[in-house]
Amino acid sequence: MSALILIALVVVIVVGVIVVSQQRSGANAARSLDDAKADARQAIERLGGQVFMLVGDGPASKQALADAGERYTAAGSQIEQATSPAQARLAKQTAIEGLYYIRAARSAMNLDPGPAIPELDGQKSAGAVTEDRTVDFEGRQIEASPGPSDRTPNYYPGGRVAGRPVPAGWYSEPWWKPALVAGAWGIGSMFLFSAMFSGMAGVNYDANAFESGAGDGSDAGAIEGGDGGDAGGDMGGDAGGDGGGDGGGFFDGGGGDGGGFFDGGGDFGGFDF
Repeated sequence: MSALILIALVVVIVVGVIVVSQQRSGANAARSLDDAKADARQAIERLGGQVFMLVGDGPASKQALADAGERYTAAGSQIEQATSPAQARLAKQTAIEGLYYIRAARSAMNLDPGPAIPELDGQKSAGAVTEDRTVDFEGRQIEASPGPSDRTPNYYPGGRVAGRPVPAGWYSEPWWKPALVAGAWGIGSMFLFSAMFSGMAGVNYDANAFESGAGDGSDAGAIEGGDGGDAGGDMGGDAGGDGGGDGGGFFDGGGGDGGGFFDGGGDFGGFDF
């Protein structure tokens, strides 16, 4: 009889320990989520303050602010739906992307770019545009520049799009946008990348590394002597904003297969930017 009582006591103690452990674990998880949400909301509020305060004075700043506004809306939606610290961190990352667009808009308006912004995933390894480039591709001219102009009003803060690195810089057209939307790159992207960035000091990898998704200067396809690394500076990031106003028709597939450059890369449904 005493043995049965002892066993019952042991069972009660074990169950009690399990219940207390689960309660403590749940409390810790809730606290982690709350902390992650609070951290994300700080970045979102900072972004919102800039989005509602600034008014663009030219094509480049207006486009960058539009992209920042899109990131603000997306981050707000993500944080409201976040049920884990990882999802809250994603919302923060989106807000930080928006802050890079704000920084770009301020620079385009010759304003103080503001305080430093945390580095984005893939930002440093993607590199940055360090010189003006104009290439002919599929019957149109595509330009890249380290600074904004009427010819290069589309900013990208750098980082990875659909698994491949895209250098930070200002572009005549958002050539990365179909991959951002569709989640996959079309046939021809490697050739455009090679034509636009081959030999550029700020891009420490070649077209093969771009194609394989490496782009960190450490693989066999890296370009020796390139500085990569910190070349991205404050221009880096992973954003995904609207990106490109009209885009000169570069992505206008007319509702078909993505048009010219992205033929063969799947049906992008036109993407008339």
